[in-house]
Amino acid sequence: LFAPLPLSPAIGTLPNRVIMGSMHTGLEGHSIPSFLLPFLKAEESHGSLHALGEYFAERARGGAGLMVTGGISPNREGWLGPFASKLTTREEVDLHREVTETVHEVRVPTYAEGSKEGSERARICMQILHAGRYAAHPLAVSPSATKSPISPFQARELSLGGVQSTVADFVNCAVLAKDAGYDGVEIMGSEGYLINQFLVERTNKRTDEYGGSFAN
Repeated sequence: LFAPLPLSPAIGTLPNRVIMGSMHTGLEGHSIPSFLLPFLKAEESHGSLHALGEYFAERARGGAGLMVTGGISPNREGWLGPFASKLTTREEVDLHREVTETVHEVRVPTYAEGSKEGSERARICMQILHAGRYAAHPLAVSPSATKSPISPFQARELSLGGVQSTVADFVNCAVLAKDAGYDGVEIMGSEGYLINQFLVERTNKRTDEYGGSFAN
């Protein structure tokens, strides 16, 4: 459990096998445009991710070798709620860079068998999450026009072009996450979110190449 774990050249060696899974902390900030802040009585500081960085740094100091953030949306349609956290712009990259730099400053002890105690820098990955029909806002989309029992809004069916642009948004979000200094990304594909919705007949009634059999 406490031995180092070599991974890919891009990530390097984890200090141990202790992984802190993704969870929402309420510290992920928002994506409210600055011109709307006065109207919504929201503070600019609420968009800051300083507290999120400190939160994960504290867990790293406790010995977690790899941590995964709560879900960050790859586009507006994927927001969990109105103006929830997303990563689509260079400005948002700068906000996330504070998280990664804060975490990477922490050295986590390693206990390799037969060697002296050393250390590796803490690692952090970002989870990309598209809410799909779970989104609690009117921009919600899904493979088909269905309504989740946990959202007040019926999701709009994605067009063929909409599916393809959503795939491109996932790619863009992952690239931006790398630019922000994350050591990797985790793509949420379970628990009923967008990708999972494509895999279930009840939420995917499409007849094109993104519907039908599992082979599609």
